[in-house]
Amino acid sequence: MTAYTTTRQPLPDREPVIQAGILGAVGTRHMLHGPFGRAEQPDGSLLLTPLSADASFTIPEVRIGIGFHWERIEPQRFHGALRIHPDGLMVNEVALEEYLLSVVSSEMKATAPVEFLKAHAIVSRSWLIAMLEKGRMGNGETSHSAHTRISFDEEQDCREITRWYDREAHTRFDVCTDDHCQRYQGISRAASPAVEQAVRETRGVVLAYDGKVCDARFSKCCGGATEEYSSAWEDADVPYLRSVSDTDVEGYCFCATDDAGLLASILNGYDLDSPGFHRWEESLTQDDAATLIAGKTGIDVGAVVSLRPLSRGKSGRVTRLLVKGTKDSLIIGKELEIRRVLSPSHLKSSAFEVIALGKDSRPAKDGQVPERFIFSGRGWGHGVGMCQIGAAAMAARGAGHKSILNHYFTDAELITLYR
Repeated sequence: MTAYTTTRQPLPDREPVIQAGILGAVGTRHMLHGPFGRAEQPDGSLLLTPLSADASFTIPEVRIGIGFHWERIEPQRFHGALRIHPDGLMVNEVALEEYLLSVVSSEMKATAPVEFLKAHAIVSRSWLIAMLEKGRMGNGETSHSAHTRISFDEEQDCREITRWYDREAHTRFDVCTDDHCQRYQGISRAASPAVEQAVRETRGVVLAYDGKVCDARFSKCCGGATEEYSSAWEDADVPYLRSVSDTDVEGYCFCATDDAGLLASILNGYDLDSPGFHRWEESLTQDDAATLIAGKTGIDVGAVVSLRPLSRGKSGRVTRLLVKGTKDSLIIGKELEIRRVLSPSHLKSSAFEVIALGKDSRPAKDGQVPERFIFSGRGWGHGVGMCQIGAAAMAARGAGHKSILNHYFTDAELITLYR
């Protein structure tokens, strides 16, 4: 594992303008609300610029949750400028703090506890600015959405495919508006007074480590313990993204909350439509397992004899999975690739145990081809950084945003970049 290194760069001293690509837009239909200037650009794009503070525009059909089980189409309304490229790509140009008002309200409900909203604003701002700085440094990571390493494992006598996914390969804008970057659904998710307060009172504040803005990460539910950065992405030790227990001194697990009122106040409707954040169970028939593995890896292993975790991260998430088949065997990593291969969309997390069942739903015997696989899991997402449900539960129990951030991001500090 490589050591985490930093290159000191001049930090931004003013609020950046963000270019957000609306990748889920269906067509180029749009409606303007209020006065807009119109100008053809040298690259052939059309730039529509608001001429009043309350001007906005609506994209009537935007696909959200692309590739996830809750994918759907909805209208979305945005502040800021709209750039329409000749090939139909639509980009919203908006000030970072305005962007954050929507991100915080899109990722979680605007009715969440205000100290949690403050923590989320700082995490989202940090991730975005760190990503912008990485792009300006010409880091090659920004030019690839999937990183693949193929090798041969002598011990298991089979191929190993290691794949991880980071931010999408965006070259004509900074971030997309979907979950692949951060949820940004414009002013469709109305920012409440609490969200406005959270963003205003943390304006320009970011997490920093060794003089550099933290590449802060978050996931929906860690399942009891957060995960290390290297389990989800490249083999690097990032000091502020280590595994921490999501419990208090008395053993109470924050993200295991069963407070229906709290969950309804923090989770959007399509998240509530997918119950089982802390504990969940999924199953695959033999035919479905074999078809998914062949279709998503390009390797036909035949009938699947076993699915055996070879290694786990510190939170218990599977990071290397051995697939044994009647024709071939294969090792799959890292956590998101494992989740992707074992589901038509994604398993909620890779923190699972596998139970192979034979006839009459009894445990399959050694050498027997199972008829079904049961995945008994916990958590939702990669588990790295801040646990959203856990952080909200901490805030509901009286924790301030600084305590929340200190809990999830070890060795990081808070600094103010601009006011």
